[in-house]
Amino acid sequence: MEPWRASKALALLRRRPSWAILLAAMTLLTVSTWPQTSPARPDAVPVAVPVVQTGCLGFYQPSPPRAVVASIRDFGGVGDGNTSNTLAFRKAVERLKEFGEKGGSQLTVPHGRWLTGSFNLTSNFTLFLEEGAVILGSQDPTEWPLIEPLPSYGRGRERNGSRHISLIHGNGLSDVVITGQNGSIDGQGRMWWDLWWNRTLKYTRGHLLELMNSKNILIFNLTFLNSPFWTIHPVYCSNVVVKNVTILAPLNSPNTDGIDPDSSSTVCIEDCYIESGDDLVAVKSGWDQYGIAMARPSTNIVIRRVSGTTPTCSGVGIGSEMSGGISNILVQDLHVWDSAAAVRFKTDQGRGGYITNITISNVTMERIKIPIRISRGSNDHSDENWDPKALPRISNIVIANIIGVDIKKAPVLEGIEGTMFDGICFRNVNLSVERSKAKWKCEYVGGEAYDVFPLPCEEFRNSSSSSWCLQT
Repeated sequence: MEPWRASKALALLRRRPSWAILLAAMTLLTVSTWPQTSPARPDAVPVAVPVVQTGCLGFYQPSPPRAVVASIRDFGGVGDGNTSNTLAFRKAVERLKEFGEKGGSQLTVPHGRWLTGSFNLTSNFTLFLEEGAVILGSQDPTEWPLIEPLPSYGRGRERNGSRHISLIHGNGLSDVVITGQNGSIDGQGRMWWDLWWNRTLKYTRGHLLELMNSKNILIFNLTFLNSPFWTIHPVYCSNVVVKNVTILAPLNSPNTDGIDPDSSSTVCIEDCYIESGDDLVAVKSGWDQYGIAMARPSTNIVIRRVSGTTPTCSGVGIGSEMSGGISNILVQDLHVWDSAAAVRFKTDQGRGGYITNITISNVTMERIKIPIRISRGSNDHSDENWDPKALPRISNIVIANIIGVDIKKAPVLEGIEGTMFDGICFRNVNLSVERSKAKWKCEYVGGEAYDVFPLPCEEFRNSSSSSWCLQT
């Protein structure tokens, strides 16, 4: 990362409110500690789960402090940045799994640099990173084992066949908290990016954090760095909160999406800062015929107060893997700068599925290439069995209260022949665009627009005082 970006990100982190006082105040006076550890040890104290405030309230149901607490040191962990802790993390979670129905457990990672390969989490479990704790991803690909592809994708997203597991992984879990005193999880992804750039990647890269088929998840007050692939990927999950999280990756790193809820429901993403080489947030729901067959939508998702930059992609992306359907998405208070797009709907012939009931409001953007975009035709398909007759549908989209400064081009809205993207409402949109670039591009789209500058295309000039667009 360029020095000025690093200093900017660190300054942002320093402005974050500290949760240390709150967490200490919520700690129980008497605790059940891990056998053979002293209650006086600071890394053997269970920490109450932070109360989720405002918009995310109700998405995650908090639990009492865990009954049993252990430190990674109890399992032979060494935080020198060189010693492998893969076995220590795996042994720790396997042992703490025994307490899942006995009040749950917490694994504390103290100050230090803890090198590890992939490890799985368990239910009724907290992974707590103390201040100065850094989990480092192993540079040995064999420590990121291969697992089956997701059924809604049918293959690895980048390569046929299996895919590498994420650094931190979980499947079929309930009540999982990943939090701390702003500790860090660093995937050390350059090894994986080099494989991609050099075209020597054999299997799809692993994510930094992936939870599958899980519910009641809280990811809070941490920094995620240098993911090999997508950074945080809840897939087939429900009741997920990602809050007060910082995600940083070099702006040229390939496909390092920030947060990608995928075929998941009741998700809240709030108060996050992201710099990455791909979408800051991307909502997904499966790929072509595999996503259509699984029919697992992403729905009831709130994205609020997210800010950041991505030079080649968008602040919030919907799709392009949207074959299972995407609905009921609320995006508020988005701030994006120096990016390819602020908001982008991505789909294609063969995707099928639908995107509907999307509300995007209070967006501020600076130095954006295309502020609002509907794109098609990436010719990015799972395999040769995709169905060209499977056409996506887009409807009931509200985009309101948008301010853009130094915008390079007016919105580009490209639908797909044979299907209509309609019911799109623009309201109170003001984009500062050079006059020569102020003409909108619209194909196979329709809707209404009010108080919009520059003047929208003809497809959005059918308006009336009783319009549904004004009532939403």
